[in-house]
Amino acid sequence: MQNFVSLHRLIHMIKFFLFLAGMFLISLSCIKKSNDAKEPVLLFKSGFENDVYIDPTAYTDSEDYRFIRGTDRETGFSWPVEILGATESALHFIDDDNHRAVKAEIRKVIGHNGDSTHVLFNEERYDLGITQCPYEILNIREGKKDLYIRYWMKVDSAGMSQPYSWRVLFEYKTKGYAANNGFRLIAFIYTDNLGHPYWHWQGDKYPDHPVWEIDNRSIPVPVNEWFLTEFYWHWSNGSDGRALWKINGQIVGDHHGPTTLHSQPVEIIMLTQIYGNANPKSQWVDDIEIWDGLPE
Repeated sequence: MQNFVSLHRLIHMIKFFLFLAGMFLISLSCIKKSNDAKEPVLLFKSGFENDVYIDPTAYTDSEDYRFIRGTDRETGFSWPVEILGATESALHFIDDDNHRAVKAEIRKVIGHNGDSTHVLFNEERYDLGITQCPYEILNIREGKKDLYIRYWMKVDSAGMSQPYSWRVLFEYKTKGYAANNGFRLIAFIYTDNLGHPYWHWQGDKYPDHPVWEIDNRSIPVPVNEWFLTEFYWHWSNGSDGRALWKINGQIVGDHHGPTTLHSQPVEIIMLTQIYGNANPKSQWVDDIEIWDGLPE
């Protein structure tokens, strides 16, 4: 009888140690997966310092693109932006009345940290229909990847008290969008019927036909002061897609679901955009960072 009890205890001890060994192996596996997780890589960074300038050269048949060129010696990155295999990225003057309706220049101002800095300044004086001046990341060859973009920005108060006004800050478009067969992700500032500004985050198939949209009236829209804006997307045609927008670290909108249509890759990113019906208007952009994933 004593031998039977000893054997029974031995079996229980063996089972217990096997359980502990299993839990140890699972823990090792989790640690390995955590260690193997890809850390986001910085793809581009610039505050428009040192030798960065807007090339005034007008190229034939270029649709009035003007290149930002030069190396930011503080960060080591050079313009134009060539992430995701992009080429020929540039400022795009559109419906601009021979540059009389819009303006772009590198200016020296007091920045978000209170020091003197160089920034990209944009102004839209009046609108001829689709007047705008985005910095377009063009000819993207790897448009099915995640991307995180952040920069400091300041917008003026012009038009921000007019009822039902709007201005665009950022957008991307996939292939097929121009033919109403693609997807656009776009960030707006809207004003309501009383002229109070608020944020609007939207994914659409074509203008005025949103797939989803998020209004945020709880986070104040800063005017005439610097704020940090952050955009992140996980490109996907399925439910695991994600489109995140933050202002000063607060979430404006966090959409989970497709971030494309018909699995089309991102074709063009309007890294900075000045466009809308509230004119005249101005904006300042500084300290741009682009990563291939969401930094922790």
